[in-house]
Amino acid sequence: MADTVREIERKYDIDDDAQLPDLAGIDRVATVVEAGVEALDALYYDTAGHRLAADGITLRRRTGGKDAGWHLKLPVAPGVRDEVRAPLSDAPPPELTALVRSRVLDQEPVPVVRLRTRRTVHILKDAAGVPLAEVAVDAVRAQRAGKAARKTELPPGPAEARWCEIEVELTGGGDTALLDEVGRALVASGARPAAAQSKLARALAETGPARDRPAADDAGPGGRREEGSGKRGGKGGGGKGKGPGKKAATGKKAGKKGCTAGDVVLRYVREQVRAIIELDPAVRRDLPDSVHQMRVATRRLRSAFRSYTRVLDRAATQPVGLELKWLAAELGVDRDREVLTARLRKALADVPPTLRLGPVDARLRIWSERRRAGSRKEVLAVLDGPRYLSLLKALHALLEEPPLRPAAARPAPQLVSKAMLKDYRRLARRVEAALAAPAGRERDEALHGARKAAKRTRYAAEAARPALGPPAKKFAKRIKRVQQLLGDHQDSVVARGALRELATQAHQAGEGGFTFGLLHGREEALAADRERELPGRWKKASRRKHRAAFRR
Repeated sequence: MADTVREIERKYDIDDDAQLPDLAGIDRVATVVEAGVEALDALYYDTAGHRLAADGITLRRRTGGKDAGWHLKLPVAPGVRDEVRAPLSDAPPPELTALVRSRVLDQEPVPVVRLRTRRTVHILKDAAGVPLAEVAVDAVRAQRAGKAARKTELPPGPAEARWCEIEVELTGGGDTALLDEVGRALVASGARPAAAQSKLARALAETGPARDRPAADDAGPGGRREEGSGKRGGKGGGGKGKGPGKKAATGKKAGKKGCTAGDVVLRYVREQVRAIIELDPAVRRDLPDSVHQMRVATRRLRSAFRSYTRVLDRAATQPVGLELKWLAAELGVDRDREVLTARLRKALADVPPTLRLGPVDARLRIWSERRRAGSRKEVLAVLDGPRYLSLLKALHALLEEPPLRPAAARPAPQLVSKAMLKDYRRLARRVEAALAAPAGRERDEALHGARKAAKRTRYAAEAARPALGPPAKKFAKRIKRVQQLLGDHQDSVVARGALRELATQAHQAGEGGFTFGLLHGREEALAADRERELPGRWKKASRRKHRAAFRR
């Protein structure tokens, strides 16, 4: 079973003969205790193209020290990583390789570098003897791994590097201010902030030819490359294909802020693909809000395909869009349960104790847990399945060879404005139809359709921001307010269905259904309020002056 440790640290390069300065008296540090010397032997795994290293991820098998085993380090923020650990085994553990599947696809991680480290550990403690941070002085020897390294043996060869560095890592009682203070003391003594983000990155840079290093150009769609960079299409990230796609992606025909329509749309598409890839391990680890954020990314990407058909060839994006729709629906099983349960719990908390008849809290808890057990299992099965893997491959391929149409080479402002206003007109028709629909199920369905149109319009405006600037940002905010009102209405519709189900279960168990009926009535009243608010909110969002800037 894997467990996770949050790692907050700073790294510094030092000369071979450097001495650790006296750190006692810094911040809350009262004493510095030398904890001995460790001999660490780590074999790092990656794809042949170093996709993990390009994303700042490391997967290693390490012996020696107090935490021998398999370690997967996932970046959280600068200087912060989550280290997921598993016991020692000969091959990478499935619970760790699953967390990098969105990066490596169906490639098998293989040994790429072996690091042997002589580590001298110092513990910084406060006056009460509580550890605040660990300072490790590392003498590192790095070697490239070959085929023989799969058995943890390295072939002879010149690909070797040596260096010394210091790692300062917080323990339970420390904070980042302590790291800053220690860092200043180290720099004053001659240390330098590390040039590489990890030992692996430095090892790859110093033990192999430049073409083997995990540069931005070698990163997959999840890679942390600079926006618009990369050998596969210059400024817009275009592919190797012939014709208008390559021209559009290079940004040779500039619109406002020097960008083409292809630049703007591909930037947005790349952001969503990256989000899907980076959120995959978060969903697998069941991190808060991860399912929701991944689902939003799939919807934004699919919306971009549908809104910007003059930029991206629909014949190529439609099959991918259908698979994104499937993935969003699968993720929605778990996400909808989360949202619905939170809504019902809040509503129940607002009911006075005198009106809570029967074991309503327990009934809701049992109902939610049963749904969660099934939905969580289904989500993991989807992420481990062949259909999802095929979708990830399609997303990688789409960014490597973007299906750009001739209009992608045009200046961005005019083209993205037209696409955004087209989505707005679609939204206006749906809102008007919903307002005219008779109350009841028909209006509920019409309002739900308007909500989906509002999302698409908002996403189109978000994508257009690099070309249109503040007006697009403000327009997206106004549409978002409409979307939120429509979303609250739809959540009420779903909640009423769940409350009927809960009341039925309570009745069958011989419990009273009064409280669930009370909540049902409140949801009906809320939905009616939202329907009354819609005309006014829509009037504000749909004023002609808000769209005037996009017609110029």
